[in-house]
Amino acid sequence: MKLLVKAPAKINLSLDVLHKRPDGYHEVEMIMTTIDLSDRVELTLLNQDAIHILSHNRYVPDDQRNLAYQAAQLLKDRFQIKQGVVISIEKTIPVAAGLAGGSSDAAATLRGLNKLWNLGLTLDELAVLGAEIGSDVSFCVYGGTALAKGRGEIITELPAPPTCWVILAKPFIGVSTSDVYRRLDVNGIKHPSIHGMIEAIKCNDYQRVCQNVGNVLEDVTLSLHPEVAQIKEQMKRFGADAVLMSGSGPTVFGIVHHDSRMHRIYNGLRGFCDQVFAVRLLGDRHPLE
Repeated sequence: MKLLVKAPAKINLSLDVLHKRPDGYHEVEMIMTTIDLSDRVELTLLNQDAIHILSHNRYVPDDQRNLAYQAAQLLKDRFQIKQGVVISIEKTIPVAAGLAGGSSDAAATLRGLNKLWNLGLTLDELAVLGAEIGSDVSFCVYGGTALAKGRGEIITELPAPPTCWVILAKPFIGVSTSDVYRRLDVNGIKHPSIHGMIEAIKCNDYQRVCQNVGNVLEDVTLSLHPEVAQIKEQMKRFGADAVLMSGSGPTVFGIVHHDSRMHRIYNGLRGFCDQVFAVRLLGDRHPLE
């Protein structure tokens, strides 16, 4: 049996860090939403008791380091599954980009194997399992738009944001999330208005969404990688309504309402940056596979 599952990327419309926790993680509040930029995860059942990862992307590990591998292993261990699986990952989401590509692949694997192995788990139950794999996996199990708290695993569903275009630009660098958090001075940051973003989304107010974007990790990454700051300035110059770095970076996104401005920004960045995408917000949660 085979099953193909889409694994969409996410962006952070707002990201705040409150403090460092006793367990070493940081307490966060984030507004995340999925976008129409997706990996394709194909799951093929095996009679042998093994997990195989297939990918043509040289930056994707094919062993226990891969979050999709960890997702399959977690289900096998938790539910005594003796059947194996081949997980074929066709990457479209850039790697190490702040877009949760690896986490989304893991979430897609959880949703897909839940169906193939007839586990009968709800999305809520899959999200709890996802939290054992990584901080963004719980959100990626649900998709849609949500407030994420704790270390990212406490999810509250929100309505879809106003419809708009999202232009993403990723320079040819990777960013270590742990390194960015380690360099963050929690006492010296200006906190974005999470409440303001929630109200803007609930009111379907595009202008207020643009006014309330914010990411406390941005200054750290920009200080380490000036090319990220340059991309931000280019997007603003080309006319994006709001510009922000997603997650720990280095991907920068701009949002716009109008097709003509989207094309202008997209074409302008193509000559300036390695990977550029123009996509829509997805807005709604995943159904169970």
